[in-house]
Amino acid sequence: MAAAGALAFAVVSPIAVAAAAPPAWTVDKSASSLRFTSSMAGESFTGAFRRWDADIRFDPANLPASSVTATIDVASAATGNPDRDQALPTDTFLDAPAFPKARFVARRFTALGGGRYQADGVLTLRGVSKPLSLPFTLLIQGGQARMTGQVAINRLAFGVGQGEWKATTTVPAAVTVSVVVGARRAP
Repeated sequence: MAAAGALAFAVVSPIAVAAAAPPAWTVDKSASSLRFTSSMAGESFTGAFRRWDADIRFDPANLPASSVTATIDVASAATGNPDRDQALPTDTFLDAPAFPKARFVARRFTALGGGRYQADGVLTLRGVSKPLSLPFTLLIQGGQARMTGQVAINRLAFGVGQGEWKATTTVPAAVTVSVVVGARRAP
């Protein structure tokens, strides 16, 4: 009888509940954005990737099993400047014909307190994969979530900017990427 009681306890213990797979979240495109900020010849500009998606499986109570895979269509980059927008998908910058998708895959999350987290993963851009840590804030209310994060990325580490554009005198090496994700828990 004692063995059966121990087995029942193991099945309903908080440890067993925490081991359940994290819920899936569906990105609400109307409440989400993926933007980048840089400057050219001293003038700041902001752009956005218009097409991207993310497979999100996240539970603050089960960070070890949580994961995110974001896929970005690099040809969808737009800044509102026709010359820059024509240049971005070329082999000089994002090289969309050879590498149409960028990916960020995170499988390690750290709680930093106060609704703040860090996602540690790998960013692949232009066929180059590098570790990337993305700090973010997260607010979950019922079946809705809102995540905001920002990180500086060294464009030269991924080969963004070939030829004369490798120099940082006109375009700095650091590009700030800002992400806002509105999501709802999948049924």
